[in-house]
Amino acid sequence: QVQLVESGGGLVQAGGSLRLSCAASGLTFNSYNMGWFRQAPGKEREFVAADRWSTSATYYADSVKGRFTISRDNAKNTVYLQMNSLKPEDTAVYYCAADRSAIATWVRYDYWGQGTQVTVST
Repeated sequence: QVQLVESGGGLVQAGGSLRLSCAASGLTFNSYNMGWFRQAPGKEREFVAADRWSTSATYYADSVKGRFTISRDNAKNTVYLQMNSLKPEDTAVYYCAADRSAIATWVRYDYWGQGTQVTVST
């Protein structure tokens, strides 16, 4: 049974930083693309960042490029999202997801975590 468990969310002031973690189990972690998505109240789920397992290429939404960094530790079956220079508009529930081929399209991901709340105050 595949499980993805996010942690690291919380309340932070604008300009601050947080690091989210997503621990995976029940899958061959180093053979899965890992993605981060977010969903704010009343809005659709949106792509944030992804890491392609086969090439180690990383992808980012324009809104977070230069501020967020996705990375993975295959030995720990964990993917991270380092978030710097946070803005109030980054406030959302953040989800990690795993799939063999999907990158930025959330409906294509097979496995999802439960989400972790990130709130950025002014």
